[in-house]
Formats: sequence, C-alpha cells, structure tokens
Amino acid sequence: MEKRSPLLAPIELLWALIGLVLTILGTWMETFTVNPAWVWSQSGTTVFSLGVSFQVGAVLLTACVGGRNAAALSQVAYLVLGLALFQAFKLPIFTQGGGLSYVQEPGFGYLLGFIPAGWLCGQLAFLWPPKLENLALSSLCGLAIIHSSGFIYLTLASLLGWLKMVSNSYGELVWNYSILLLPGHLVLVCAVAVLSLALRRALFY
Repeated sequence: MEKRSPLLAPIELLWALIGLVLTILGTWMETFTVNPAWVWSQSGTTVFSLGVSFQVGAVLLTACVGGRNAAALSQVAYLVLGLALFQAFKLPIFTQGGGLSYVQEPGFGYLLGFIPAGWLCGQLAFLWPPKLENLALSSLCGLAIIHSSGFIYLTLASLLGWLKMVSNSYGELVWNYSILLLPGHLVLVCAVAVLSLALRRALFY
C-alpha cells in the first residue's frame, strides 16, 4: 500500500471524498461514552459527553484506512470549503462558521494541523503492519501534530495580535482549545484504532 500504482488513484480520491464528508459531519457530532460495564448492575448505564466532536476522529480514521494522500487531500478540501463557502454563500463548515476571517480564530491553527496530521498518520499506518497498537500509535502521532500546530499558531497569533478580539487570556485559550480537549481526543484515538483495524481487515489490507 506504500507504493501505489496510478490505478489506485481513484480509490484514494474516493477515500478523500469520504474523509471530507466524515470531517464535515464530525464537526457537528458530539462524542459520548458510557460508564464502565462493571457498575451497570448497581447504577445502570449512564451516558457521558467527552466534550469533543468526531472531527479529529474523522481525520485520523481517513488516514488509517485511506492512507496519507487521501487524508491530506480531504483536509485541504475541508479547509478550502470552510474558507470559501462561508465567504460566498454563508454556509458554515467550521464550528464557528467560516470565511477568510476565520484565520483570526484561536482554533484555526488546529484546523491547519489536520493536513500534516492526516499525512503523517496515514504514512505510519501503512508503513507498519496493520495491528491495533500500530494504528493507535499512528493516530497518536497525528493527534500530536494537530495539537502542536494549534498551540504554535495560537501562540504566534496571540503575540502578533492576529486574533479577533477575545475576552480570554492566552492561558485560558490554551486550556480551552487544547488541554481541556486532550482526554476526549485520546479516547477518540483508541476508538479510531479499533475501527480502522476492523475496516482494514474487512477490506483485506
């Protein structure tokens, strides 16, 4: 899968389209989990929000199943649509709308990180044998790229005054956009590893 022939390009385009759709839908879908099974007999099942959407999970899943090119292409398309469609037709693609002015949002750096994260995750996912631990590590590396990119962008934007007027301090922005979301994203990494392994086996690669 690492050395792909031109005949496989339509498959990559298909996965890029799937990744784009999953990312757009995932932006508006909140993730949930339930309490541990061993307490169900005492307190029943309780649903808890993880405080994050499926957006990051969609990026990593596309990479683990579709590969690096499909993942990167899907996120380039996601950013272009988010910046252009809202600008032209007021169609919200990102969580807070979109348009060219979105580059001044504190979270825009995390969206930029989707592209290299998808590429790296897909590269590692097909470089190593398709095992649960390898897919989890690939996804974890992709997640690290997303948060690193977001943190660097947020820091530079704060220092250089790129951001829109926000009432939060720099520390609060880092907390809200990165640290607070990290536990939920780590759960998504586990879920992506399991789901992508099942899909890879079902598709025989």
